[in-house]
Amino acid sequence: MGTALVYHEDMTATRLLWDDPECEIERPERLTAALDRLRQRGLEQRCLRLSAREASKEELGLVHSPEYVSLVRKTQVLGEEELQALSRQFDAIYFHPSTFHCARLAAGAGLQLVDAVLTGTVQNGLALVRPPGHHSQRAAANGFCVFNNVAIAAAHAKQKHGLHRILIVDWDVHHGQGIQYLFEDDPRGKCRPRQSASPTSHSCCRCWPAAGSAPCWSALESIQSARAAQAPYWKSLQLQDATPVPTSPSTHSPEGRPPPLLPGGPMCKAAAPAPAPAPAPSSFLDQPCLCPAPSVRTTVALTAPDTTLVLPPDVIQQEGSALREETEAWARPHKSLAREEALTALGKLLYLLDGMLDGQVNSGIAATPASAAAATLDVAIQRGLSHGAQRLLCVALGQLDRPPDLAHDGRTLWLNIGGKEAAALSMFHVSTPLPVMTGGFLSCILGLVLPLAYGFQPDLVLVALGPGHGLQGPHAALLSAMLRGLAGGRVLALLEEDSTPQLAGILARVLHGEAPPSLGPSSMASPEDVQALMYLRGQLEPQWKMLQVGAFTPQK
Repeated sequence: MGTALVYHEDMTATRLLWDDPECEIERPERLTAALDRLRQRGLEQRCLRLSAREASKEELGLVHSPEYVSLVRKTQVLGEEELQALSRQFDAIYFHPSTFHCARLAAGAGLQLVDAVLTGTVQNGLALVRPPGHHSQRAAANGFCVFNNVAIAAAHAKQKHGLHRILIVDWDVHHGQGIQYLFEDDPRGKCRPRQSASPTSHSCCRCWPAAGSAPCWSALESIQSARAAQAPYWKSLQLQDATPVPTSPSTHSPEGRPPPLLPGGPMCKAAAPAPAPAPAPSSFLDQPCLCPAPSVRTTVALTAPDTTLVLPPDVIQQEGSALREETEAWARPHKSLAREEALTALGKLLYLLDGMLDGQVNSGIAATPASAAAATLDVAIQRGLSHGAQRLLCVALGQLDRPPDLAHDGRTLWLNIGGKEAAALSMFHVSTPLPVMTGGFLSCILGLVLPLAYGFQPDLVLVALGPGHGLQGPHAALLSAMLRGLAGGRVLALLEEDSTPQLAGILARVLHGEAPPSLGPSSMASPEDVQALMYLRGQLEPQWKMLQVGAFTPQK
């Protein structure tokens, strides 16, 4: 299964026929510019192209009144003055003789995409549509929106496919009140009364800059207001964060010398000063990472073929290895790499890593003997940094210590999940115990790993499952899947040779783009997991901008 792209060139037909500064930004170029960019990046040809169809009268009637659908239908035969007069009856809207056709195509595109995903034709997809829909209501156009495309698609998914829970993420500078109004009386929905401060009634994204930049203060206030309003309805928001919200935008500065860190609780270790002051991280963090699309998406490098390993058809099992002399040179400082099996595994890893750094391979999996896991990871880090990686993120799970000779220059972010205690030894060296519950694991990823990772902006990610990592396949897959959003998907997973073939297969499928398997029933984070997470966030917040978004509540 791949990705669908739904589009129809007829949706560029509708346009503004008179002067209206408020509506002039809704123009055909909003659609064609997006399609042009997909073509420039080579993404269109990687998708299954579907031509949008018109939504039927019955499908539009899933959320709109028959009278309103009839009103929009009549715009096909109206003259310019009549269209302008009708448009003035609504807020920020214009009609065109092609509006009805275009709006039906926009709604139909969403329906096609829902059907394609839920019937298994594709795994996911994108519908490029115009006019938009999230402001339109049951009997009213609003804010450039004629038919509520997403609401129609959600209602269709419930009616035709029997879905019971649908998540709608509405990202815009304005509150998508149309979707809220259409579903707030649905007993299966989670829309709250509009007089409350719902998340959609606060523009959380309008002041949010690019990833890695400092959050705008108005955005932080908006997020906090939304959380406070929704907390009574969501158990996962009812635990209060122990970390105080900053009182002004200037309270914390991620640049310059970090302030002293406070001692922790009984299971938390106070941070030790770094051996030497590291250069200001801004020189690395402010540089964008641009990774070209590789010719091979995912490669698996095992020391010996495994007939029980099941891989997707496009995943390649690597046969090549680095030159023997080069492999031995990298292995020489490490006694654990002297054995032949460790050298063989290291040669395959170096070959795979070079392919990723040269842009030939996107992601990969390599295996190493358990006794050589730490040394192999050390070589992988040093090789990556010396072969073109400017910023390297290493997520080490299990009994893996940060290499002692790794420079404190801000080029490597070391996150150890599985340490004995929570410790922020520096802003680039963080350790936390492995959460014992699924809720604690999710909280660790969402509340610590991802904010640090996106703030760091690596161009290479290493995920090492070392001795005693304790992760089940679905948990390891979820972590790897979430890290794929970094570095253009350039993720290398390092496993022990005695790991099950099922684990290697799951990781290969996830790195190749498949969805991770379910974690099963969720559970509340343990008090120890909460304490460790809150402690580390409090310690690291002054140095990491992406942690400065206010209160965070562990998952239940």
